[in-house]
Amino acid sequence: MLTAASDIDVLTRFGRALADPLRCRVLLALRAAPAYPADLADALGVSRPRLSNHLACLRDCGLVVTVPDGRRTRYELADARFGQALDALRTAVVTVESDRTCADADDRGCC
Repeated sequence: MLTAASDIDVLTRFGRALADPLRCRVLLALRAAPAYPADLADALGVSRPRLSNHLACLRDCGLVVTVPDGRRTRYELADARFGQALDALRTAVVTVESDRTCADADDRGCC
């Protein structure tokens, strides 16, 4: 059974991973299919060193894993449920975004 401290740690790591738009793009790409770093860098239009740093963060957060494939290494989501969680979060945010109750939400940064 998870303790409160480990629950918080898990959510913090997930939040850290989602805090950067490029990491979100990587996760969404890997949700669709496993990929090699060079292919991901090309598809996302970023340099390989920059992508490598973000992949390392996602590995450290426990969201992606490496799979040896001959002389290459493929990346994939550590668990298929992460893809489902991303879809659920995206859907929830879209729902909340369309249901703002504050008239001045943009000015105040709320809702």
